[in-house]
Amino acid sequence: MNFETTTPLLTAEEIGDSHMMTSVDTPVRQDAFERSDEEKIERIAGLFRGIMEELGLNLDDDSLNGTPYRVAKMYIKELFDGLDPKNKPKLSTFDNKYGYRKMLVEKDIRVSSACEHHFLPIVGRAHIAYIAESKVIGLSKINRIVEYYSHRPQVQERLTLQIYHALRSALGTDSIIVVIDAEHLCVSARGVKDENSRTTTLEYGGAFAKEDYRKEFFDIIK
Repeated sequence: MNFETTTPLLTAEEIGDSHMMTSVDTPVRQDAFERSDEEKIERIAGLFRGIMEELGLNLDDDSLNGTPYRVAKMYIKELFDGLDPKNKPKLSTFDNKYGYRKMLVEKDIRVSSACEHHFLPIVGRAHIAYIAESKVIGLSKINRIVEYYSHRPQVQERLTLQIYHALRSALGTDSIIVVIDAEHLCVSARGVKDENSRTTTLEYGGAFAKEDYRKEFFDIIK
């Protein structure tokens, strides 16, 4: 006798409660960049207008009638411009001619992102260190790579890994550590509404697999 098994369909509530990260890569469609920024802004503005109307807002009001466009432009040009590969910063590196072999630490790098589950802000700081081998990188490039990957819908674990892998590729070394400490408004402003909660994630490799190197790093960023 043959028995057919079927996977039960998930309800909207169950789908909404699923917070699994499926890949280190941000999940984007293959056709994500076929439309121009201007076309996307126009389409998003129309969609957001519909959301505002469903909320019962009067879009004829002077204070509200420009909001759909402002939100759409903010999404494409600011908050989520890190989705588009053309905006990825060029990570200029230089030969380590002066032979610096100790830890280089850049701390308190601003993180301003958005939770991909609720599209609410993730706000915090990143602390990054690397031990140079043959290459060094301009300091501002570290900030820019944090900004680039932050400017997309994110989960903090993925953001941490993306920054680590980008720097590892540019510098040609595994001896990198990335720590992010952030507040998630999806925790502090909704749901459990825990205003004191913060989330810390880290990724490291190479020399930082050794406890004494990590201890030196954490002593520096205290």
